[in-house]
Amino acid sequence: MKFKMKTNEELQRDVQNAIKWEPQLHAAEIGVTAKDGVVTLMGTVDAYYKKIEAENAAKNVDGVKAVVEEIEIKYSSNTKSDEDIAKDVLKALIDNWTVPQEKIQVKVEKGWVTLEGEVSWNYQKEAATKSISHLTGVKGVTNRVKIKSEVENEIEKKNIIRALANNWSLHSENILVRVDGTKVMLTGAVSSLYQKDLAEKIVWKTPGIWSVDNQLVVEHKYAITE
Repeated sequence: MKFKMKTNEELQRDVQNAIKWEPQLHAAEIGVTAKDGVVTLMGTVDAYYKKIEAENAAKNVDGVKAVVEEIEIKYSSNTKSDEDIAKDVLKALIDNWTVPQEKIQVKVEKGWVTLEGEVSWNYQKEAATKSISHLTGVKGVTNRVKIKSEVENEIEKKNIIRALANNWSLHSENILVRVDGTKVMLTGAVSSLYQKDLAEKIVWKTPGIWSVDNQLVVEHKYAITE
């Protein structure tokens, strides 16, 4: 049995199909190029969340090592002022009960939202971004919220390894885990950016973690028989 990598044309086609099958992206004008595992997305969408959907669709394709995102957002209606966007962002954070909005500061500049502050769990940080991704006028989100866990229990390396092994979509035997105080480092290889992100999300569920250094490398090849 021999192995070969996907060609640039095969990878481009797979990413195009992945985007095409996303219901929210049917009417979007998104172009795709691929070279040596690096996929570039171009075009326009009418909402920030659609930009993220396109990026996630590309990440889910085996063989994608990196995504260069050059998608522009063009709203059909008049653009909201930064003041109005800021008001909408604050309301969205308050309406989401999983977000400790009193611990998050918001800055809006030319439609770009920056979040700062400290929360106890990574899911709270992620929920803050998701809460505002659908808001009209938002052109991008930079989430600088830091994690400072209130849990003081020692991080058990074996619990992280077990959690990774329990996920059927990960080949966890290729993932190495190192724990240094409140920091976890991941090294090794996975077959897609989706798996790389998934491994990090699984690790973040461990109590006591303040930071995750995800150094997983994306490697993909598929078998062919002669």
